[in-house]
Amino acid sequence: MPSSSNDLKIKIFADGADLPTMVEMSKKPFIRGLTTNPTLMRKAGINDYKKFAKEVLVEIQDKPISFEVFSDDLIEMIDQATEIASWGKNVNVKIPVTNSKGVETTKVVRELSSQGVALNITAILTTTQVRSVVDSLDGNSIAFISVFAGRIADTGRDPIPLMQEALKIMKDKPKSELIWASPRELLNVIQADAIGCHVITATSDILKKLDIIGKDLSQYSLETVKMFRDDAVASGYSI
Repeated sequence: MPSSSNDLKIKIFADGADLPTMVEMSKKPFIRGLTTNPTLMRKAGINDYKKFAKEVLVEIQDKPISFEVFSDDLIEMIDQATEIASWGKNVNVKIPVTNSKGVETTKVVRELSSQGVALNITAILTTTQVRSVVDSLDGNSIAFISVFAGRIADTGRDPIPLMQEALKIMKDKPKSELIWASPRELLNVIQADAIGCHVITATSDILKKLDIIGKDLSQYSLETVKMFRDDAVASGYSI
């Protein structure tokens, strides 16, 4: 286990849709890139997709940022992706592994990859999907393959064997990198790092915990007891 966050080999990407926070995160040396998606943007109250994306790209130009298409039509996905890619040299275009009707987007991935568009294929949860995506990628095109390990774990399955298999499948496309997406706790960062995963995305609640990697557990126990004691006193409890 790494003794501190400095020992991690994995790239950490900040996940979110709040512009000030994204800018703040981008200035931290240990943040190697950023991602967002329509759901995060909606929760953040963003109603102008293009305006928001361009504001982000004015502020952040030296680290990769992923923005997602949202059309359900495969041809329109290609058009949207081409437009999004034109917004900045550091843009990766997120393509969902299928549309909302379950139609695979391999045609989209193949076309954009052949054009040299940097991609981030997202919402992947099976090795079958990983194989399909890898087979569709141009060997010279940069791409992130984003497997939602956190959602796999939510179903009671251990995501680690699947992630290890994904890494093996991806060896044929050396310019592709595996993302451990939707982590649920700091332990996932350690797990992803241990198996050689290239990237992990993390929201601010997980990023805040990086400083306590390797923390002395006895000291942590004492701090927890003090927290309970301080809160009880502050609340004026009595029995």
